[in-house]
Amino acid sequence: MTMLTGTQATPLGYSAPLTPEQEIEARAKLIQALQMSLDPNDILAIFFKHLQAIIPMGGIQFRFANNKDITKLGRDALHHCDYRLTTDEGYLGEIIFNRSKRFIESELSTLEILLGALVYPLRNALRYQSALQLALIDPLTRLGNRAALDSALRRELQLAERHHYELSMLMIDVDHFKKINDQYGHSMGDQVLQEIARTIETVCRESDITFRYGGEEFVVLLRKTNDRGARTIGERLRREVNNLLIEKSGHSINPSVSIGISTRAHGQKEHISDLFERADEALYRAKQAGRNCVRDLSDLTPA
Repeated sequence: MTMLTGTQATPLGYSAPLTPEQEIEARAKLIQALQMSLDPNDILAIFFKHLQAIIPMGGIQFRFANNKDITKLGRDALHHCDYRLTTDEGYLGEIIFNRSKRFIESELSTLEILLGALVYPLRNALRYQSALQLALIDPLTRLGNRAALDSALRRELQLAERHHYELSMLMIDVDHFKKINDQYGHSMGDQVLQEIARTIETVCRESDITFRYGGEEFVVLLRKTNDRGARTIGERLRREVNNLLIEKSGHSINPSVSIGISTRAHGQKEHISDLFERADEALYRAKQAGRNCVRDLSDLTPA
């Protein structure tokens, strides 16, 4: 393990260094506690809790290696010391300790000992979370898979009901996909799916969540979007896909998609199956209407 010290405060602190026996005991307790979770945020919370009993600390902040996710515990303070946590497998992130009084050299030495107990449980937790995320990703399109959709839809329905906002779903099917595979091969079929997946993510908003539902079907969850807004997004997506020209091995394909829309029934409890059934029925009507079109609930009334 390599721990590269960044900013360190000048020695004006107040706590006495631990005795060798105390250091051994504190590290043993910390190591035991850190085995209780495989969640990175739980690991950091456990570490902070045990640290408080050893060195007075205002708060800690951990910036993950992706430079996007940050975990903050406790409160910010004027004085701080920073460590970059690295194993022989790579960089884990940066941890920042802060408090109102400056750190002395003996405290910094103790922190480094305690960080030795944190690094590998944290690495294991990050590995585990990464594995979980990969299990929810479709390897071809890099979108969420069906398991991820089930989890996200359950969560989004609960949030929509709790906060009384709209939620819509687009169910998207690539037209004549079997013919593409049969005529041009599965490699071309895969490329078509990848290009359509990229187009969906480009057209949809950052707040929308896209999944590969299976085979040639995709699903998009549209947060805070009513049926009219979903229709607008669906039509824009349909046009963008239809403008694609995908070329491979001397062949070119101009794909199209059919899209069915369902929107959460306002003012009543909705089940996952309800949204799926209505979107699937709307998609069926889109295909019956000749494909390369969008249909929603208003299109389902008998002629």
